Amino acid sequence: MAVPARKTSKAKKNKRRTHYKVASPAISFDGSTGTYKRRHHVSLKEYKAQNPITPK
Repeated sequence: MAVPARKTSKAKKNKRRTHYKVASPAISFDGSTGTYKRRHHVSLKEYKAQNPITPK
């Protein structure tokens, strides 16, 4: 196995890892409910409107 000749410093290690970032969720304003919501996610109010529960 290859072993490094010198210890990797904290600064060198952190510079190498800079591209690991947490992406913020895409949030948009929903005009029908008047609130902010995540894109491509359906609110509970919209889901119930589209798929009403019918009693058997």
